[in-house]
Amino acid sequence: MRLAAALALLAMGAPAMAAPMTYAEFREQVHQPPAPGPILAYGTDPLQHVELWKPAGKGPFPVVLMIHGGCWQTSVAKADIMHALAADLMKRGIAVWNIEYRGVDVPGGGYPGTFEDVAAAADMLGRDGPKLGLDTSHVVAVGHSAGGHLALWLAARPKIAKTSVLWSAHPLPIAGVVSAGGLPDLEDAKVKAAEACGPDTIDKLVGPKTDTHPDVYADTSPVELAPSRVPQFIVSGDVDPISKPEYAQGYALIATAKGDHPIPENIAGAGHFELIAPAGSAWSYQLQLIDRLFHPRPR
Repeated sequence: MRLAAALALLAMGAPAMAAPMTYAEFREQVHQPPAPGPILAYGTDPLQHVELWKPAGKGPFPVVLMIHGGCWQTSVAKADIMHALAADLMKRGIAVWNIEYRGVDVPGGGYPGTFEDVAAAADMLGRDGPKLGLDTSHVVAVGHSAGGHLALWLAARPKIAKTSVLWSAHPLPIAGVVSAGGLPDLEDAKVKAAEACGPDTIDKLVGPKTDTHPDVYADTSPVELAPSRVPQFIVSGDVDPISKPEYAQGYALIATAKGDHPIPENIAGAGHFELIAPAGSAWSYQLQLIDRLFHPRPR
């Protein structure tokens, strides 16, 4: 009977899985509210700014440093892609420091500008955050796609060599990272994300090899900077066509061998953009991860 039932099911075919949400569907379906302000400049370029999403009340408020994706390209996405998530966190009593930055496709972006922008925005949070009613003693970074790479890079920034133009004496400490659909191994992503982001995107991001910058990944790729000793959740949708779960698992294996303890998290039925759709179960799960980073469990 069991064999007959199994054969009957095979004859009918397995239930079809829903296709992952496309970027166009995400833009159409997910309402992005306007930023409440203030908009804070950390540089002179119009893209060099941060949106502060701050709950009502006196504070100090816990703060999520948020970084959008878009294949590191300004023409693909800007900070407004994260507005719905920022609004949801603000509603829950968490302030959001939502970073805009110059992508590789605009003047000043690429290497080192894209990294310098994100670093400057983070360090402004450390410098000015307390005056704005923010608790900067335990900052959690949340990034999606290219922003997941940049969030992990911020956590690893203290490991950058002094010989690099990206070295900083007093980088903002990051207490934990949620990288959603991120690309933490840039050398790997150069091949595996070429179709999604373009064949020369990673080259523009890391810059050319020079006498003073012979290893272009040494100061740009989180896997090369490991161990950061920062708690990390590397979140993947199990049907994500852009940042597949094996990318996270590969990063986790290398980083663990170097002494880090990243935790890969696979979300069933989620694609790339379901990870930043606040009404879905993928975001609900990531909220739990963010809470765990704000309230670490004793070992």
